[in-house]
Amino acid sequence: MPTSKVIIIGGGPAGLAAAHELSEREISNVILEQDRQVGGLSKTVPYHGFYFDIGGHRFFSKNQEVQSLWSNTLKTDFLIRPRQSRIYYRGKFFHYPLQVGNALAGLGLYNSLRVLFSYFKARLFPITPELSFADWVSNRFGRVLFSIFFQTYTEKVWGITCNQLSADWATQRIRNLSLSRAVLNALGVGRDRKVASLIDKFHYPRLGPGQMYEAMADKIKKKGGEIYQGQRVMEIQHLQGRITQVSSWGAGGPLFLPAPHVFSSMPITELVQKMRPVAPDAVIRAAQSLGYRSIITVNLLLHKPLPLSDNWIYLHAPEVRAGRLQLYQNWSPYMVPGDGSSSVSFEYFCFEDDELWNMADSNLINLAQADLKLLGLGEGSEVYDGLVLRYAKAYPVYADGHDGHLRVIRGWLAQFPNLSCIGRYGQFRYNNMDHSILTGILAARRLMGNDVDPWSVNAEGEYLEERS
Repeated sequence: MPTSKVIIIGGGPAGLAAAHELSEREISNVILEQDRQVGGLSKTVPYHGFYFDIGGHRFFSKNQEVQSLWSNTLKTDFLIRPRQSRIYYRGKFFHYPLQVGNALAGLGLYNSLRVLFSYFKARLFPITPELSFADWVSNRFGRVLFSIFFQTYTEKVWGITCNQLSADWATQRIRNLSLSRAVLNALGVGRDRKVASLIDKFHYPRLGPGQMYEAMADKIKKKGGEIYQGQRVMEIQHLQGRITQVSSWGAGGPLFLPAPHVFSSMPITELVQKMRPVAPDAVIRAAQSLGYRSIITVNLLLHKPLPLSDNWIYLHAPEVRAGRLQLYQNWSPYMVPGDGSSSVSFEYFCFEDDELWNMADSNLINLAQADLKLLGLGEGSEVYDGLVLRYAKAYPVYADGHDGHLRVIRGWLAQFPNLSCIGRYGQFRYNNMDHSILTGILAARRLMGNDVDPWSVNAEGEYLEERS
């Protein structure tokens, strides 16, 4: 293989965007993807006429270049879809974004007054310093609404208490949102500055996000880029401050690739642990101190259609083990066969190798059927098949102290000018797809001599889906 090929570790949105940008400039590149499909967490899995994602993935960005890349890749297969999402709590469904009448009716007068009193108390006596996710949300919504609509769901997702979760996560995910602002939006006031969480339409590929990234991969290959799937990176060699070689293992045996430049979207913790010679002890300890949350989706096939128009439902009820419910036929009607059947997808959040991760598929399907019944959406007899999908290290956990560990790792990696970390996993940053894509584009442009920095994306709590 020629030494001029840029090596890209990972064929998710970030890696594909980098390869696409390089290929457009006729710079040779090769992607090493561990999975048999491209797309990473944004892949789509076909199953008996159904299509399932690994969680929901909206396509919306305030960055016009990213939006154009998506539109030009799929053209007419890039649909505009309505958004509807709700919260399930105490046997009731609450609209999200907030609708005042619906919220008051669901909570009742007593609890609504408690929410308002708690909110005004938080405004008068805010928590300082604001360190945790619990602090951040309580200051903006009040402690009562935090405990009702944030605490249970958040702790399901992250597997740690809200006091252990850094406030940094909130600044990236629900920045600028508050109770007063949500109420104003519900009343139709201030809609010209709606935040990302309140956008009511989004683009979505006809057959799921995997269709987008498979089409992007085809374009890369037509331009001369290479994509090796089923390749697990084993070691990354370096010498005198430069990466020199990447070795991987696949069905055909080992590959030893010279490395003029490497873009890495693999988990930054794994990147550090695969470096040879090995990283200093302090860097290894920092990598071991960072954690990722994994996801299991249990996809149930039903004989009947479900009378729900939601794209997804947040499951805040503690009696339901799943954290979120996806209804992919409402993301795109082409995600189901069209024969009167339907599907539901439960998302379970876990750590690699914990009890839930190691649970047999049959038991997970039984668990999802029990959750379906608890929600009042169906009985076990209506489910005729199920598909379990696992995705390790799906979400970087912003536990207290994570930023210090990441600084140690970045400080050591900075010595390698021919290494660029990109994407959600490569930067240990809770990026959306548009964030991840932009890190790949900027890494490619930096290689071409532009004065840009992939680490600048999604810094300072910037949220690319926010309208200005």
